Amino acid sequence: MIGDPGDWDRAEAALEEAIKRSGLSYVVAEGEAAFYAPKIDIHVRDAIGRRWQTSTIQVDFQFADRFDLTFVDRNNVRRRPHVIHRALFGSFDRFFGVLVEHTAGALPAWLAPLQARVLPVRDDHNAYAVRIAERLRAEGFRADEVVADEPLGARIRRAKLEKLPYVLVVGDDDVAAGTVGVNPRGGEVERGVTVDDFVNRLAAEVEAKA
Repeated sequence: MIGDPGDWDRAEAALEEAIKRSGLSYVVAEGEAAFYAPKIDIHVRDAIGRRWQTSTIQVDFQFADRFDLTFVDRNNVRRRPHVIHRALFGSFDRFFGVLVEHTAGALPAWLAPLQARVLPVRDDHNAYAVRIAERLRAEGFRADEVVADEPLGARIRRAKLEKLPYVLVVGDDDVAAGTVGVNPRGGEVERGVTVDDFVNRLAAEVEAKA
């Protein structure tokens, strides 16, 4: 601990008042502050119950003095600021590691690196599959297509192993009607879904979570 104990008391009181106003449950962890400032640590539990520290907020009365920081207030008076340190995720690497472990790699559609894959049943459906993937990308979604250079079942299994949110299968009926077969991760297969309907559904899912 560095600095005036009175500053620490004020910082701790300010942090406790802030978290009380938030309505969140909390515990006081004596002795766990950084040496230069008390802090609020946000902890989350993953799918198997492990606790991880993520965000941190610290009220710092020390570094402004040590770096001689000042500002001019509305009355043109030079004052010493208080510093708030805010780390929203801590280490990004660790945060995404926790997220991937928590979801077992099955990231929600709004966050998944690839949101939809289009699979033609046969090679004469390739051009239609490409058009569907291009439409999805034009709408701002992350989509690709895998042409029919191996059996459909193998391509579906690969997409499932990659835990993609949506696999779209297109065949003769889809080419004729302008539809797709929707194979959602963990859900039932739907046939004959119009492209517009799927686009609207995916947009609503992404917008609801983003």
